[in-house]
Amino acid sequence: MRRGISRDVATSQRRLAAIMFTDMVGYSALAQSDEAKALGALDRHNQLLRPIFSSFRGREIKTVGDAFLVEFESALDAVRCAVELQRTLHYDRSPERDEWKLRIRVGVHVGDVEHTDGDVLGDAVNIASRIVSLAEPGGVCLTQQVYDQVQNKVSTPFVRLPPVALKNIRIPMNLYRIVQPWEERPAGERVSWSKDGRRIAVLPLANISPDPTDEYFADGLTEELISGLSQIHDLTVIARTSVLPYKAAPKSVAQIGAELGVDAVLEGSVRKAGKRIRISLQLIDVGTQGHIWASSYDREVDDVFAVQSDIADRTAKALQLELTGGGRSGAKRRPTTNSEAYDRYLRGLVAGSRPHGAGFDEAIRWFDEATKLDPTFAEAFAAWANLYVVAAGDRMAMKDVMPRARELAGRALDLDPESSEAHSSLGNIALQFDHDWLRAETEFRKAISLNPSNVTATQFLGLLFMAVERYDEAKEVFRRAIQLDPGGGFQRLLAWAELNSGNFDAAIDYMQGELDRTPTSQNAHIYLGLFNAYAGRPADALREADWPLTDPDGDEQFDHALLAALVGRPDEARMVAAEAERGDSKSYTSAAHLAMLYAVLGETDKALALVEKDTREGDQILWLFQRGPYFDSIRNDPRFVACLRTLGLPTGSERPSTPAPGQHPPARFHD
Repeated sequence: MRRGISRDVATSQRRLAAIMFTDMVGYSALAQSDEAKALGALDRHNQLLRPIFSSFRGREIKTVGDAFLVEFESALDAVRCAVELQRTLHYDRSPERDEWKLRIRVGVHVGDVEHTDGDVLGDAVNIASRIVSLAEPGGVCLTQQVYDQVQNKVSTPFVRLPPVALKNIRIPMNLYRIVQPWEERPAGERVSWSKDGRRIAVLPLANISPDPTDEYFADGLTEELISGLSQIHDLTVIARTSVLPYKAAPKSVAQIGAELGVDAVLEGSVRKAGKRIRISLQLIDVGTQGHIWASSYDREVDDVFAVQSDIADRTAKALQLELTGGGRSGAKRRPTTNSEAYDRYLRGLVAGSRPHGAGFDEAIRWFDEATKLDPTFAEAFAAWANLYVVAAGDRMAMKDVMPRARELAGRALDLDPESSEAHSSLGNIALQFDHDWLRAETEFRKAISLNPSNVTATQFLGLLFMAVERYDEAKEVFRRAIQLDPGGGFQRLLAWAELNSGNFDAAIDYMQGELDRTPTSQNAHIYLGLFNAYAGRPADALREADWPLTDPDGDEQFDHALLAALVGRPDEARMVAAEAERGDSKSYTSAAHLAMLYAVLGETDKALALVEKDTREGDQILWLFQRGPYFDSIRNDPRFVACLRTLGLPTGSERPSTPAPGQHPPARFHD
């Protein structure tokens, strides 16, 4: 019918646009077997999809049966809309979904279109209509032209498909599909990651030394290789948190590549005997599982820095990437000439990375020794500073550790102005201790520019954006943190950003996903309960509160007490508050934390007094928690608002209102 419309009528207009076609999977077969059910499914399909089109500035051109033709002003809007369409349908909670699961295919192309009497014509329309059938059920297919416009602007991974010959199109077209977060990728499938260039995982080096106590050397060297490879331009290096599990549970390169979304894996072993070391390494291409390069190094311990530089050089050349730093020939400058100081530094890194702060005191001792052996060792000073920063407000009072952290970070920067870790530390001090939001943002951005794989700076930049209610920016930063450290728990921070911006369904979907991956995690159950309480879903919150705790640590006990109080069970919160008042808590409890407990218990005078005390002389961590549901009982009290103003936090903005039961808005993802 479109071909029957004259192309020279007065109402025609030509312009560049992105065109999307959608097609419902299995609708024709359903209509033949049960027409009433098919019409109900079609109505549900239309109700779910149409609001999403408009939220991305899409203009519905027409509907033909179970298919939509939609026009967008930009390819970016069209791709983001396509991602959200599929995610909304994937997580659809409609009661009817058990009877018939809605699935669609989506095709997107960009090109010239001609508007004629409310319809659109042109190759862009023809191509989009033809590639939609090439998408998998629940999938998105897009052309090279679309990919070229969006691949540096979204954090979605793509897979390039073999060139396809389309009817009436002269040249075979390059097509891509979007990799959905819930799908299993075939081993060896090559993924093109937007924004990141190439991605690599450094697996924990195996310790094959005669002395098993030299394990620290292999672990510390793994961290150093991660840090060194981060200096390669356009190379994303997966953080230690996400690669550490493969030490205890080795998997194939194909499995690791699929789970972490990396192009290459660096693996190997370390043998240390006295002053001699032997390091054997191989860089493996995930797609082919072939060696990109392999090498063994027999050196003195003093030469370990030359080995690291050579590894970075080889990797950069093999992946056709460049080292940062104006053409430096090595990954990092030589941090120390003292091998004993370096040994203490590696021991400190390993001790400081133990979970729940178990190695905190030991790490301080090692860093202290390292810097005494070499007072010019900038990396040791920076690592020491960050150790204090991470502990502040969590395991000890801010005022007890932040001044020392500032001193150490300043010393590190005096020795090396280009230290990403030192800038990250100063950003954290500005954020958590000084509440200087501008200085904090400047320092975090500097740290990330020096080392794009600095996941700590990335994480806290996102938290800064949360504090000042720049939620869209926070979400983007947390997505980047997830790419850097898929196993680091940053999905939860992304969920918090969605929650604070009123995106309740999206937030709960993220937390439900975390629980699905770790069904026995007490933390995941507690936070899913807190999120449901925040979103006004008491029955779901109560279900998670009923999950039995087994030997909870201090944080789990505190968070569960908050959840219990929010669902109407105050006894646990009273017990935890009483323990904190007596100084018997399992973990450090700040005045702000105690204020949360009293606020949910309805003891507003106590809560306000504690908030004022924390703002006046405590950890001043209201910036991190003030948007949560815990403070609803005092949120509009002038004393609470005055504390927010003192800390330079936004005032006058209410928490997002919770929708009535059964009226939850569809999730709004913007990946």
